[in-house]
Formats: sequence, structure tokens, C-alpha cells
Amino acid sequence: MKKICLLFMVTILLLGCAIFTPAVTPTPSLVPTIATPSTLPDPTDPSQVLFVKSGQNFDIVLPANASTGYHWQIIGALDVTLLQSTGQNYLSEQPVMPGSGGVEVWTFSALAPGETKIEFGYFPPGNTTQPDETIIFSIRIE
Repeated sequence: MKKICLLFMVTILLLGCAIFTPAVTPTPSLVPTIATPSTLPDPTDPSQVLFVKSGQNFDIVLPANASTGYHWQIIGALDVTLLQSTGQNYLSEQPVMPGSGGVEVWTFSALAPGETKIEFGYFPPGNTTQPDETIIFSIRIE
């Protein structure tokens, strides 16, 4: 009789566990399901000569990620008879999320006809002497 009573209690406990199992709620996926088109300008191709007219402003767009502390900097001096740097701006990808990248937009004014080069270095945080990467752009002003 004790065996039957014990078997009956174990059966009731197992049925109770099976009936009252909490529902599992699926966690939402953090991976975007639809690719969001970038609204950022495309980076400037350093393999192509940039043709500009004297008196015209033009931009050089460089891929960047301000959240890493890296930054672009002009290496060497600009030929001030031909070019003038008129501004620099960072544009971040939208929506802004930790670690998301962006671009640095450097604006120049072409002052007179001629040919010149602009060299940029991508410097790590705390280092202003040795860039991790360099890019050279050739400019032809007509």
C-alpha cells in the first residue's frame, strides 16, 4: 500500500510540473532585418586625380570612427599658393550606436591653377607622430 501511495504522489508531482511549466518568451533579435541605406557621402577615392576649378571649394571624404579615438590629420604642409583648408566636419552613421562609424569631411578652396598633393595620416589616440595609415590625394586645379 505504501508503494502505491508513493507512486501516486510521484505521478501527481510530475504532472504538476508538466502543467505549470512557465512559458518561454523568445528574446527579440538585435540583428537588423532590413539594411538601412547609408546617408553618408562615399569616401573619396585616392587613386583618382581630383579635378577642380580655381576658386571652387571641394571636399575630401575619409572613412572614420570617432568612437575609437582615431583621427585624420594632414601630414606636411599644404601648398598655400594653390590650396586653403576651409573646414573639417565629422558625420556619424545614423542611428548613432556605440562603435558605429562615420566619415570626416575635409573642405578645401582651390586658389590658383596648378597641381599638388594632400597627404593624410590616420592617427591612433595619444599619438601625433606616427600614423597607422596614410592616404595621398592628387589635386589638379584648372
